[in-house]
Amino acid sequence: MELKKLNPNSHLTAKERDRLSFPARILFERDVLKGEVLDFGCGFGKDVDLLSSKGVSIVGYDKHYFPNYPTKRYDTILCIYVLNVLLPEEQAIVLMELSQLIKPTGKVYIAVRRDVVYEGFRTHKIHQEKTYQCNVVLNSKSFYLNESCEIYEYQHCNQIKRSPNLKCPFCNPDSESKLIVESATAYAIYDKYPVNKGHALIIPKRHYGDYFELTFKEQSACMFMANKVKEIITTRYKPDGFNLGINVGMHAGQTINHVHIHLIPRYKGDVDDPTGGVRGVIPEKQRY
Repeated sequence: MELKKLNPNSHLTAKERDRLSFPARILFERDVLKGEVLDFGCGFGKDVDLLSSKGVSIVGYDKHYFPNYPTKRYDTILCIYVLNVLLPEEQAIVLMELSQLIKPTGKVYIAVRRDVVYEGFRTHKIHQEKTYQCNVVLNSKSFYLNESCEIYEYQHCNQIKRSPNLKCPFCNPDSESKLIVESATAYAIYDKYPVNKGHALIIPKRHYGDYFELTFKEQSACMFMANKVKEIITTRYKPDGFNLGINVGMHAGQTINHVHIHLIPRYKGDVDDPTGGVRGVIPEKQRY
């Protein structure tokens, strides 16, 4: 079932206000709203109006109330109390969208509630419809925290040192590498030595060599991301097919001891006879 059918009333949690939301006020007072700013999931857009009146160059996007999807990247993005009303799969989609909309050296400030007592669906007091809410914990830097709110500061993973495994190119990816998309658990980049145009790698953030020793959550996050990367590559390069593959162990051809999934676009005529596909890892067994 489509996610929008599972959680159709998330937009009903938007509130009418006559003042800045608490997270927006904290961010404005701390002078972090730099350059061109996007309020992602802006609801009725009151923070956009009030911050604009204070001289911030800001626009808003909301799937329900301001549905014109952004067509460029921003220096700063706000995402205030959005993730708390979304299912986990929806949260992952939003995080991936934010990673695509922020400039390579920009910052995203994600505010989540810290006073959610009851997780799950409940009847909204005003609208009398079922709405969802949950607690959210991210692995980004905590910028601000009190008893009711936490604000995370997100940057592309290749702009910060995330691990002491300094020799691992996937724990600390090159800051010049082009990030395709990122979530809390994984990220995707284009292969440095592509087999075909658009060849991408989906990489879990936790340093582990064996795909089968990842947690189910990590495996699921990688495959969920593979679907998103496939959409991006399809739009950008229009391939005729794909190979999806994972090398596990030296004898299977793994050369970097950090899990990575190859998503390789295929094009008509890129080999004389593609019959057998991934069976070609053992050439004499490819055709049968």
